Amino acid sequence: MPTSEWNASGASWSRTVEQSVPPTDLSRKGGDDRNISLYFVFVAEAVASSLEGKGIRSLLGSNDVRVMQYAWGGNHARGTVIPSPYGSGGVTIPLRQASTGSHSERVDLAADYVRAFSGAKGALIGLAVSGDSDDTDCRIHAAIGSLSLS
Repeated sequence: MPTSEWNASGASWSRTVEQSVPPTDLSRKGGDDRNISLYFVFVAEAVASSLEGKGIRSLLGSNDVRVMQYAWGGNHARGTVIPSPYGSGGVTIPLRQASTGSHSERVDLAADYVRAFSGAKGALIGLAVSGDSDDTDCRIHAAIGSLSLS
């Protein structure tokens, strides 16, 4: 992310899912399929500059990195904070259970960070998008659009 976005404390976007995975347990490694997720990657501002240009794979697993994944999928209640079954300082926050349709989302990154990790969020240094259907062997047709940071 450009340094001008490091202080973002909120985000909004639209999502559409036309073909969905079935509900899964997002807390279970190897059983956590989801339609589409948006990842927000944070680090302490003191180390943010030293990580500029690094890819997300090189950041994951670092003690300095925290990741919040907002997911459409699973079978959990909206807003539940689920520790990542893969470790690495991450959490999943489901916003929609597995289904099809179109929705607009708005999240408070700062408040969710406090709920997930206790403490003030650092710099927002990265974003990523993914879907996952390998455990259920399903096809996903999904999209994210109109992303805005505030």
